[in-house]
Amino acid sequence: MTKTEKPKYVTEILAALDAQYGTDYRCYLNHENAWQLLIAVILSAQCTDARVNIVTETLFKKYDTLEKFANADLKELEQDIHSTGFYHAKAKNIISCANDLVHKFGGEVPSSLEELTSLAGVGRKTANVIRGNIYNDPSIVVDTHVKRISKKLGFTKEDDPVKVEFELMEVLPKDHWILYNIQIITLGRTICTARSPKCEECFLNPYCAAYRKTV
Repeated sequence: MTKTEKPKYVTEILAALDAQYGTDYRCYLNHENAWQLLIAVILSAQCTDARVNIVTETLFKKYDTLEKFANADLKELEQDIHSTGFYHAKAKNIISCANDLVHKFGGEVPSSLEELTSLAGVGRKTANVIRGNIYNDPSIVVDTHVKRISKKLGFTKEDDPVKVEFELMEVLPKDHWILYNIQIITLGRTICTARSPKCEECFLNPYCAAYRKTV
């Protein structure tokens, strides 16, 4: 594909995604405010959104303020979030993160990438979720679905999430950064699954390098 052909190629894929999934922004993690979303994203590491939503339904009633998370008993919080996996590290990070939010940021979740990633348990992926969903700051969240499917579509050849993020920022128009995340995650969960992709059903199979190798 030449440089002059690529914009048309990208536009066609984005149009197909818009037609299939619509253009509404949707966050799959239930939350009522910024700090709840931040904690939910920390919990979502190596865990499904569905499981996180089950846990946070009672968790956010028990700890209904940031101060309660900041002052939580570590062992008790570990038990509260046990089913999300990696609960030792997650509980420790949540308490530390909540403390910083209360004492360093006045109880507010910061909006800058630098400040967000200074918080315990918050990397670029988590920070970009907050920036995109809370502050509507266009950002690209590179999870396993986005990395895997973007490689199949020829948008990137990288494996490192940060490198994938920057390559996608060059390829995709800024007004689709957040939307692309939502759409590709939906595609990855329903059709282009990692273990058993439904290639024949996929509306993007004409653009997929992996599919073209099988036909």
